[in-house]
Amino acid sequence: MNKPVTHARSLKITKIGNSAGIILPKELLAKLNAEIGDEISLALSDDGITLTPVDPEFEEEMRLARQIMRERVKVLRELAK
Repeated sequence: MNKPVTHARSLKITKIGNSAGIILPKELLAKLNAEIGDEISLALSDDGITLTPVDPEFEEEMRLARQIMRERVKVLRELAK
């Protein structure tokens, strides 16, 4: 089920070196509780794109979880049976 669009806005893609980027309006940054220099996460889904602020504590927990999964892949495969 699609969520209703509460606010749609057109953003222009700009060349940044060999890459491309968009400029986020200050209203959107405020909604994301983000500011210049912060990191945001972009997730693609069938419904579109979701932007969320990066939670450094969550990112560290995920880094540790990935490390454990790499180190314990045999154990995890056995548990999955």
